[in-house]
Amino acid sequence: MLRYVIVIGLLILATTMETIGDALVRIGIYDRVGITRLPVMLGGATLLFGYGVMLNLAPLPFEKVVGLYIATLFIVWQIVSFVTFRTVPSLTIIAGGTLIIVGGLVVSFGES
Repeated sequence: MLRYVIVIGLLILATTMETIGDALVRIGIYDRVGITRLPVMLGGATLLFGYGVMLNLAPLPFEKVVGLYIATLFIVWQIVSFVTFRTVPSLTIIAGGTLIIVGGLVVSFGES
């Protein structure tokens, strides 16, 4: 049980770093000009590297951690999208996201 708590913690950290890193790169591309793009995009790149490290620290086989990662990513992505860009998920995004979460749980916890 503790193993899964550690995995979920690392995945929340990884997906938060990934989504914020992606958001910073997007902000750097579309909302900044000239030299002001550089620090924003470098911050994004740093977070994206950190995401890769955190994801690979999860103590599960890669094929199992990917399912939980995808489910966690969807949830965190919606939170970051709302906080950063004030985007509220539509019913179709919620419906599709529910399928993503269920699929991720099947991948991670289903019989091999």
